[in-house]
Amino acid sequence: MLGGEAEPAEGPNGAVGGGARRAVEAYQDAGSCHAAGELGGFSCHVSSPAAAATRLVGRMSATAAVRKRGKPASGAGTGAGAGKRRRKADSAGDRGKSKSGGKMNEEISSDSESESLAPRKPDGEEEEELEETAQEKKLRLAKLYLEQLRQQEEEKAEARAFEEDQVAGRLKEDVLEQRGRLQKSVAKEIQAPASADIRVLRGHQLSITCLVITPDDSAIFSAAKDCTIIKWSVESGRKLHVIPRAKKGAEGKPPGHSSHVLCMAISSDGKYLASGDRSKLILIWEAQSCQHLYTFTGHRDAVSGLAFRRGTHQLYSTSHDRSVKVWNVAENSYVETLFGHQDAVAALDALSRECCVTAGGRDGTVRVWKIPEESQLVFYGHQGSIDCIQLINEEHMVSGADDGSVALWGVSKKRPLALQREAHGLRGEPGLEQPFWISSVAALLNTDLVATGSHSSCVRLWQCGEGFRQLDLLCDIPLVGFINSLKFSSSGDFLVAGVGQEHRLGRWWRIKEARNSVCIIPLHRVPVPPAVGS
Repeated sequence: MLGGEAEPAEGPNGAVGGGARRAVEAYQDAGSCHAAGELGGFSCHVSSPAAAATRLVGRMSATAAVRKRGKPASGAGTGAGAGKRRRKADSAGDRGKSKSGGKMNEEISSDSESESLAPRKPDGEEEEELEETAQEKKLRLAKLYLEQLRQQEEEKAEARAFEEDQVAGRLKEDVLEQRGRLQKSVAKEIQAPASADIRVLRGHQLSITCLVITPDDSAIFSAAKDCTIIKWSVESGRKLHVIPRAKKGAEGKPPGHSSHVLCMAISSDGKYLASGDRSKLILIWEAQSCQHLYTFTGHRDAVSGLAFRRGTHQLYSTSHDRSVKVWNVAENSYVETLFGHQDAVAALDALSRECCVTAGGRDGTVRVWKIPEESQLVFYGHQGSIDCIQLINEEHMVSGADDGSVALWGVSKKRPLALQREAHGLRGEPGLEQPFWISSVAALLNTDLVATGSHSSCVRLWQCGEGFRQLDLLCDIPLVGFINSLKFSSSGDFLVAGVGQEHRLGRWWRIKEARNSVCIIPLHRVPVPPAVGS
């Protein structure tokens, strides 16, 4: 009976300690809230491992506190029981003279043994201390796991915020692009390429007059005064196909141009290629195979400009006959003709909207044609013949003239937003200087990067200021000859220049040291670190 009184005191503590250990081990093995619930015989439903870990830590801390409070009480009860046994053992020893006395002595000796074992209680305490050390380790690991979960949640929140910022930025760009006002800042990242990095493709016998790049940037079409069209591979620089010159009056021969090719355009899906020449003809080709499909006639003079409306097979053409015509290439049909210019039109461009822009040559105007309304907007700013034009986005464009000026335009203002005079400098004897003619312009779509060409032995890259109200020179790229055509790749990774010994529209000068060639100019970008405080 005496020995049985001491067992209940140890039994509950042992049960609580074993339960805590089993709960922690089950939680660590299963990693679930139900395993953690075994700690106190309860069940819980939480939404995350972090909450389960938090509840487990709190429950284990409470269990440790209960055990610490239970130690002094257990020790006092044990001491009181031992005192009772000692007193009974002494009285039994005075009366013990028989076998029962011997038995009592045995009982006393057993009690004495328990007394002798009592001072060695620190071994049990050491075990309890070891158990507490393990408990604390488990608590520490649980807290560490909880901290890791918290860090993971913070990282996920940061990633979500970053993704939302990116999505918001893309949506903003889409809205600006639809409104025709998108201006990405890429010009300041462009590094001037070394001369050795420029690839020169030679195959034409006479001056290059125009060129286009396929939408996937894999091939280049170039045309020249030798009446040929060559398809080049951008990667290898090799000729993929040559459309030869057609002989006049030759029937049954492969179709082609019999006079200078002045302009080309390719549809935004890369299916159709259109080319126009001095013989008033527009030829339609299948871009992949270079097979001739249709011939459009109707212009009364040289065809000087071609452009497909993006996303469609609607083709715009202009001519020295001062008209603008609309064609449907997919249906091989003519649509309508628009008039307005007072002199030969030199160039044309178009984007997604049902409108196009033209450079009016000697009439000194830039015009925006609204096709459905059959109306036009007229812009003035250059003092010479406007020979080249290209849209930057739906609302802004860049043009060049033979007075040496480059102009930036907005469709809402009749005067240039920015005008750079003598953009390529002056030539001639002192006192008789004349500006270098601007023979070609190009713009990287929806950005602030513009390129201009002349016969000043270089191509110049420019940065458009905020709102296209300023034009700042970035760098010069050395190229000898007339830069008759310039095109940026869709990705903006390279610029292609069509170089000739003569101007594309005439033979006013001849630069003998120039090479009639297609030049691929790589554009390397170096990210600019953000300004301090931005």
